[in-house]
Amino acid sequence: MDDMDRLDGLALRVLPGGGPANTAVALARLGTPTRFLGRLSRDVFGEMFRDRFTASGVDLSGCVEAEEPSTLSVAALDPRGRATFTFYTEGAADWQWRPYELDAARVGPFRCLHTGSMALVGKPGREAVEEFARSAAGHATISIDPNVRPSFATRDDYQVTRWCEWTDILKLSDDDLDFLLPGTSMERACDDWHAAGARLIVVTRGAAGALVSVDGERAHVPAPEVDVVDTVGAGDAFTAGLLHALDTQGHLGGRLGDLDLATAVAAAGFAARVAALTCSVAGANPPRSHRLTTPPPR
Repeated sequence: MDDMDRLDGLALRVLPGGGPANTAVALARLGTPTRFLGRLSRDVFGEMFRDRFTASGVDLSGCVEAEEPSTLSVAALDPRGRATFTFYTEGAADWQWRPYELDAARVGPFRCLHTGSMALVGKPGREAVEEFARSAAGHATISIDPNVRPSFATRDDYQVTRWCEWTDILKLSDDDLDFLLPGTSMERACDDWHAAGARLIVVTRGAAGALVSVDGERAHVPAPEVDVVDTVGAGDAFTAGLLHALDTQGHLGGRLGDLDLATAVAAAGFAARVAALTCSVAGANPPRSHRLTTPPPR
């Protein structure tokens, strides 16, 4: 939910969203076949999620019908459109994963798994999510966005170095980096996470663009100019654009062994355009493919 009007009391606009959910919607709108694995409540907010996913073309066959309530997040926007989040998560459906709900036979085949945000730190289900991702690393590309939420989890909960042991793509923001490794440069952090196992690391920096690092080879990608309405979901849309572009080029489905810096930079450039369009409208409302003037690089 986002706080839309303070002039006459408090008005709330209800929007379904959340890190991996936003990425799934954005991927599907770009034309990438996408399946969402989530525990969706049977409450009214869960129904809103189902409607949003279905309208965007996301496959929900891997979802669990949950009796627990939906998590609520209230986003308050500052004058620059940047959001501060407050979460209401006690007993919520999202965090109650059981291992059998993520059984490989039930989930079915896939060539890339994207996770992160609160799914990897929310108790008690985080162990099941991490084990599922770790087991998938043998046959699929693994992508993670920590998308840190200091009001939800502590710095120690975000075990990024350990996650990099089985992760191929690590995307995070400069704000995430400042929280996770205060005082550490982007370059030093990338080197440490490459050493732990991640091949492609992208650090987004808002209007300052993004740093792309492939096994220590680095380049800067500028951000398109845009009139910002708000930034909610922009990072998730960037991730979707990055994965969509890499998939278009045939790089997903393994450990990115053939990926070079030029290809990664082109993919990140496309991702930046997807994120910019998301910033130009209210809420986490990523663009459909026809709004992008040129397709992703091939």
